[in-house]
Amino acid sequence: MSRVYVLMGVSGVGKTTLGLMLAEKLSIPFYDADDFHSLSNKEKMQNGIPLNDLDREEWLGKLQSKIPKWQNSEGGVLACSALKEKYREQLAIEAKGDLEWVFLYEDFSIIADRIKKRKLHFFDPDLLKSQYDTLEPPDYGIHIKVENSPEESLKEIIAKISIPEIGIIGLGVMGKSLALNLAGKNISVSVYDPLEDESNKNIARKFINEHSNISNLQGFDELKTFVSNLSSPRKILMMIKAGEPIDGIIEKLIPLLDQGDLIMDGGNSHYKDTERRLKRLNELGIHFLGVGVSGGEEGALNGPSIMPGGSLYGYKMVRDILGEIAAKDLQGKACCNYIGPGSSGHFVKMVHNGIEYGEMQLIAEFYYFMRYFQNRTPHEISEIFTEWNQLEKSFLLEITAHILIKKEGEEYLLDKVLDIAGQKGTGGWTTIAALEEGVSLDTITASVFARNISVFKPQKKEIQKIYKVNSKDDQEISSDDLYKSFRSASIINHSTGMELLRKTSTEYGWNLNLSEIARIWTNGCIIRSTFMEDLADVLNPETNNHLLLNPSVALMLNERQETFNRVIPAILAYGCPMQASSSALNYFLSFTREFTSANLIQAQRDYFGAHTYQRTDKPEGEYFHSNWKPE
Repeated sequence: MSRVYVLMGVSGVGKTTLGLMLAEKLSIPFYDADDFHSLSNKEKMQNGIPLNDLDREEWLGKLQSKIPKWQNSEGGVLACSALKEKYREQLAIEAKGDLEWVFLYEDFSIIADRIKKRKLHFFDPDLLKSQYDTLEPPDYGIHIKVENSPEESLKEIIAKISIPEIGIIGLGVMGKSLALNLAGKNISVSVYDPLEDESNKNIARKFINEHSNISNLQGFDELKTFVSNLSSPRKILMMIKAGEPIDGIIEKLIPLLDQGDLIMDGGNSHYKDTERRLKRLNELGIHFLGVGVSGGEEGALNGPSIMPGGSLYGYKMVRDILGEIAAKDLQGKACCNYIGPGSSGHFVKMVHNGIEYGEMQLIAEFYYFMRYFQNRTPHEISEIFTEWNQLEKSFLLEITAHILIKKEGEEYLLDKVLDIAGQKGTGGWTTIAALEEGVSLDTITASVFARNISVFKPQKKEIQKIYKVNSKDDQEISSDDLYKSFRSASIINHSTGMELLRKTSTEYGWNLNLSEIARIWTNGCIIRSTFMEDLADVLNPETNNHLLLNPSVALMLNERQETFNRVIPAILAYGCPMQASSSALNYFLSFTREFTSANLIQAQRDYFGAHTYQRTDKPEGEYFHSNWKPE
């Protein structure tokens, strides 16, 4: 449903001039109510005879029937005197809600002077007095005193009627930042926060007041008003906590929306919840997108990486909007694209977060070794990470280098941070998904478990009394050795995440373009790096293989293999925990060995459970069972 703007007021107030300008600004048709008068009405007015209600009856009837047709099409701007309330009521009888009244007014003497100067118009200036006598100013709508130039009056109208192109529900850190990003790109946006209660009132209004200098930002404290003020078809982005809050808002939105409207979930929702919601809303004719958004507060404000999946038609409705606010890659292309059908957008974002878990843990492990086993200062480690980052261009390395040198007084702030790591669940979800798909996710799983084991902090004093860790430190490990090992572990961490995407894409028929996903991750997101730029080039949509089988990736690992194989065990020999790094090495060793211990596992399974096995000397697909007990 498109909106129709009715510019009303006495003759000479500027309805036609401003109406034409407004229609051009909004790229919608302009209609002049005078064109719908009968020839006899025009002759009366030219002869200075005021029209009565009977004269206006047919004219108002024509306009009344036209307005809903315009609403069902492109909308429009109608210049119409509509002086009496009953005239306005008649015009709105068949209108379907999206009718915006703009009352233009000015002093009689000023308008009379304008009328006298007009040429080639059938209106008799002497009728102006009768119009002022007839006028019943509305107590609703937008009121504009046309005392300035048409250009200034148009700016005032635009500021007041700016119909939001998109609405955001949720004014947490990400919601606020995305709203400001949209407004900063000249995209009109409205906001609403569902968490308002007696102790926290007028959240949206307060946000708007804090940014009163932004004219294309509107706030609403009621969901119904928020929805009704959106341009049609409505486009709503939810930035609220995953789980039940999402379902609750969707249920409240459904009766307020029309078929063809779009709901987007920009939070970290579980992909199976997204699949369920997509099915329900599709049955109601409402489009739904699960939109992965990465970049944190800064990214949301200045340009995040955006991963929309679900309704393709729904994506096309917001493609330009999302592309405008997204980060840009090295070629200036938006780090946003349609990921695929179903819940693919949220699944890809989940795996992004899983890789993020792994990268954070790897950096933390190498920091820990340098700090507590090589006795380097935080400043020294920061310098080392800065050197690594000159090669990696890794956002996580960059921020870690900053963290390490932050002081509070004379002490490093990091040393005051309690060593218990929090998590919101996406790393664990990634691990569970990998188990369901039969994909080995060593580094990511290890990083999740490393966070889990950090909660033993309260028992550390008791643990220290019970255990004395034996260690040796007779091997010299250089910064270059550490970098090569970190780089190898990082490559493997990325490869496991990409493998999960590859296998799941086949399982669900999503047809994911891994090269394009890597490109989307080259800027704006948390795991952006030079390596991600490499992956965007080396991942070929036509080659459906494990990333470690790619020749250029294999070359990277082969160049560092000797160091990687030597350094990680050496660090463990120091007594330094390296959960993710050692998992990466174990993955690599298992992946690259021609034969593994899995044959013994399969024999054990056949022994106690008769699960059968395949033979190396028989055709593939044949299964055997043996009696393994000694004769």
